[in-house]
Amino acid sequence: MANFQKGTAVNIIKDIFANEVFPAVGCTEPISCAYASAAAAEQLGGPVERIELTVDPGTFKNGAAVTIPNSQGQKGNVIAAAMGAVLAKSSLRLEILKEVDQEVLEKAKKLIDTGCVRYQCREDTAGFHLEVIAEGCASRVSCIVSEGHTNITSLEKDGRSIIQGHPHAGTAGNAYQVRLRSMKLEEVLREVIQLDDAARAYIQRGIDMNLAISEKGVDLKRNAYQIKHMMKQGLMSDDLFYRVKLRVASALDARMGGLAEPVMTSGGSGNQGVLTILLPYLVGRDQDVDLARIQESIAISHAVNSYIKRFTGELSVICGCAIAASIAAAIAVVYQKAGIDMEKITFAIDNIIGDLCGIICDGAKSGCSMKIVTGADTAMRSAFMALEGYGVSKDDGVIGSSAEESIRNLSRISLEGMGLVDSTVVHILQGKTPRRGQA
Repeated sequence: MANFQKGTAVNIIKDIFANEVFPAVGCTEPISCAYASAAAAEQLGGPVERIELTVDPGTFKNGAAVTIPNSQGQKGNVIAAAMGAVLAKSSLRLEILKEVDQEVLEKAKKLIDTGCVRYQCREDTAGFHLEVIAEGCASRVSCIVSEGHTNITSLEKDGRSIIQGHPHAGTAGNAYQVRLRSMKLEEVLREVIQLDDAARAYIQRGIDMNLAISEKGVDLKRNAYQIKHMMKQGLMSDDLFYRVKLRVASALDARMGGLAEPVMTSGGSGNQGVLTILLPYLVGRDQDVDLARIQESIAISHAVNSYIKRFTGELSVICGCAIAASIAAAIAVVYQKAGIDMEKITFAIDNIIGDLCGIICDGAKSGCSMKIVTGADTAMRSAFMALEGYGVSKDDGVIGSSAEESIRNLSRISLEGMGLVDSTVVHILQGKTPRRGQA
């Protein structure tokens, strides 16, 4: 977690860092289930005996098919929650499962196998919201995490609120998010590039962290391996586009495959963190951009990703990695060469929306690596076209007359036009092989 205090930031980028940009080991939705379970279980005063986990549709689909770190290849929110409850160390936040050992895993599996874990999706829940009820030692503790993957908004033991004494207590509704939504995009960009040494160091930490995991996924022989194989076959050139796509695919292959190593997130998403950080960094290095300017561009990338989420939702129907993070990364690349040139920045936004609008999120899984490659390719093409003064016509489809209008139109497609997508995806996932603990 960033060492930035909530609500005390000099500018909005530090609030974004404090709430949305932090290390996570594993996919952030199931790991948030582990975190919430730990926060509840550690209040029992002894071993957890039973847990109930209730999640929103976005969290349900993001936990359905992703491999959980240190679980010996198991998938899903249930095993993550059980391991978190047994470990009971919420101080580790979204790096909690890095400390799972064989003993913890066996105890978690026993909870599930003996029917002591109940799991359900509440389909009428909007936005990120999960609740854990833990029982043990003749006590019952409930923990609610909402509006942020580590934002505890309710913690009760035996019907009495104990949230005041919890070091990670959060609030429902963050003031910086309200402010961000009210700002013009240009205002956001001009504010967030004012970085002090602490912010630059934190950005660099994210670069180093995501570069490290981007070297680990090729050996799994998934998407990144196939991309590298195609290059060796002569079907792809060993150029900037290839190298960026290989790196981001490798990072996602590793983390979606359950590798127990951290990723720096963006907008609370590790996959989005890979794209918003690595694409601007790798492009900037290739184009001989100064490191200080690359760091500023990554601050922009994080801020734009957060800005878009204020309109589309934290867990949206559309693929945040392929669309929101792609827009953020493309704007970062434009900034590296042209500064805050709103005409070119708007071209980049419109180019991506014109290309990728409508790609749905059907949950976190190994296939997300395919989507991040698509997003990376489109982000780079859109940025370089924008730098040359090219953008799709304002008459095209849902493109607006300004950057803000295009983003709001994208939001309308997601929230109004695709309102049944999440429910449909959840039903499809529920129709697959039943998962233990599922109600």
